[in-house]
Amino acid sequence: MVDVSGKEMSVRRAVASGRVLLSSTTLKTLKTHPTPKGDPLEIARIAGIIAAKKTSELIPLCHQINLSKVNVTAEFKDDGVALTAEAVTNSQTGVEMEALTAVSVAALTIYDMCKAVQKDIVITDIRLESKTGGKADYQRG
Repeated sequence: MVDVSGKEMSVRRAVASGRVLLSSTTLKTLKTHPTPKGDPLEIARIAGIIAAKKTSELIPLCHQINLSKVNVTAEFKDDGVALTAEAVTNSQTGVEMEALTAVSVAALTIYDMCKAVQKDIVITDIRLESKTGGKADYQRG
């Protein structure tokens, strides 16, 4: 792991996003009939939050940090589901990996819940949107 012991503690925030592309038939099914596993958007949200909390267990050499906030949103779009994850901490290292892990696992959860209905689901556009705190801020243009 990288030694961050000499870094200043500061509030760090990261936002990541991703998309799950679904057919219009699958979207209609999700909106009108609950799946046997429940509401996929809510379950994906919870899965993403849990994943953010477990990032250091999943990604080798990733620091274990205390998270102040994790929020995952999922909303239906014309071509599928748009996901956003936000992670916040007061730490010596950033939370980009936590936000990216949250959005990735949320997308995988939607995939899992929809795979019986549609076989050609696409998970795409997982990316960091912004980060603040630490040495340099970043905002996707």
